[in-house]
Amino acid sequence: MANTKQARKRARQSEQRRQHNASQRSMVRTYIKRVVKAIQSGDHGQAMIEFKAAQPVIDRIADKDAISKRKAARIKSRLNTRIKALAA
Repeated sequence: MANTKQARKRARQSEQRRQHNASQRSMVRTYIKRVVKAIQSGDHGQAMIEFKAAQPVIDRIADKDAISKRKAARIKSRLNTRIKALAA
């Protein structure tokens, strides 16, 4: 348990940041699931629409360090590969 006023404040701030980042990561996962669902249904057009909606969200969360930029790039690359395979 934090003993000083400064430590109590830091604990409060850390908890707020943790909750906010968890919310942001959850939102990204939801967008990813929408793309995956469209891919699994075999609808290339819908998959592209969902992917285009997910891309800026993934980038924005990566810029805020809720997820790493490398992970964001990896996610986008893998989704894009699956969409291209669907078109072929």
